[in-house]
Amino acid sequence: MSALFVKHLTVIDFSYVHITRGILGESWIVDVELYGELDNQGMVFDFGHVKKQVRDAVESLFDHKLVVPSGLPQWQTNTTAQGLALSWQDDQGRTFSHLSPEEAVQPVNADVITTDALIPLLEDVAMAAVPDNVSRVVIELRPEEIAGPFYHYSHGLKKHDGNCQRIAHGHRSRIKILRNGKRDPLLEKAWALKWRDIYIGTEVDMIKRFEDNGVEYCHFGYDAPQGRFELTLPAAQVYLIPTDSTVEYLADHIAATLKQDHPDHQFEVKAYEGVMKGAIAHR
Repeated sequence: MSALFVKHLTVIDFSYVHITRGILGESWIVDVELYGELDNQGMVFDFGHVKKQVRDAVESLFDHKLVVPSGLPQWQTNTTAQGLALSWQDDQGRTFSHLSPEEAVQPVNADVITTDALIPLLEDVAMAAVPDNVSRVVIELRPEEIAGPFYHYSHGLKKHDGNCQRIAHGHRSRIKILRNGKRDPLLEKAWALKWRDIYIGTEVDMIKRFEDNGVEYCHFGYDAPQGRFELTLPAAQVYLIPTDSTVEYLADHIAATLKQDHPDHQFEVKAYEGVMKGAIAHR
């Protein structure tokens, strides 16, 4: 039996529900190994097909979706005319709700979302995408190694014509800030703490702010090309901005805020959107 491997086949950017931390944006790198007999070309599987067929199969399962463990307290689902409605509680008894087309959500039969919970599901869809001479697919999921500050954020982009329009998908992102041409680790750490486990919402997308049982909530909603999207979550986990939450706007928001706080200084902000991509802003 022969084998081939592809490191960093793709990155799955998604959000998932955590019983304590809320809705977490995440980015996991996908490595893959394929085992089988050689075909008439002397290959297990052509690398070009691996990078297309296996990548597409893997991304179709979790990428740009809200991944929800079925073991959540007060977990409820309901199919409505507008889509799939979900609700659950965290370990503090706070209520979350999410409405979207069904394809924007991926339930997982687990109490907690981990790499180990997702890998068998990914290996199954990958096996369905390979030829008969491939007898086994092994997948590894891993976070990017980040030496400095980073944050998990979730968001939705209603104007996007792809899957970024989904109201609760996200990323695990590093941040780099230069003040007067020099790296400023304290500012990087401050923004990573500010946006730790955050939902970044656009002001015009917030339908209402309300209180229930002593907890303040934000209710967001919008219509996008794929359908109706709504999300309700505790206001303590929300950061509002006046623009859409593209990484270009996020980088500029950070830079503009720093410039307002320190008008005599020059800033360069590199805001990442997941792994090895992002935007640069100067103020």
